[in-house]
Amino acid sequence: MKTICVFCSANELHEEYSTPAKKLAELIAASNYDLLWGGTDTGLMRVVARTAQQNGARVIGISTELFRHKAMKEADEMIFTKNLADRKQLMLMRSDAIVVLVGGTGTLDEITEILELKKHGVHNKPIIFLNTNDFYAGLKSQFQIFAKEGFLNRSINELVYFCDHPEEVISLLKSEEVGALGFVPMTGNRINLDTMHQ
Repeated sequence: MKTICVFCSANELHEEYSTPAKKLAELIAASNYDLLWGGTDTGLMRVVARTAQQNGARVIGISTELFRHKAMKEADEMIFTKNLADRKQLMLMRSDAIVVLVGGTGTLDEITEILELKKHGVHNKPIIFLNTNDFYAGLKSQFQIFAKEGFLNRSINELVYFCDHPEEVISLLKSEEVGALGFVPMTGNRINLDTMHQ
């Protein structure tokens, strides 16, 4: 069993964003993957977690004390960290691949740190953006500028993938291109698990 970490918005969004999120969650469950997410039971985060669980996936939430009151009580496992930095590190440690759905500044904060760690070889886990309705067109263009102007020490194609549809995300996760989920483990210092509270 492999664990897919999903980053996305905690805001309520239109069906143009919630429908692909539901489909991805269904496919994660159908592929016998566990879902790991930020633990919040609102907005798109709620849609993804509850859909995955309803379709048979094990759902693991990693939240913070700050958001304890918003956590999903029915999660199969819920962990609370002291702060957002510990949360991001633990989410990376516990997952085998990262999928980014639509989100705001919080989602960007999470994924840019994980991308930076991958750039420096701390981990080699696949990072996939589900680019629903070309939501990340600007970000994709900015990555291309980074590469063109020499701000990346690795090829952009080694760091991140962009997919337009949920089915493409799952196909990529299962493909030889990303090693069929056979990833280089994260290295470096680990979080002191005494800081966690279930």
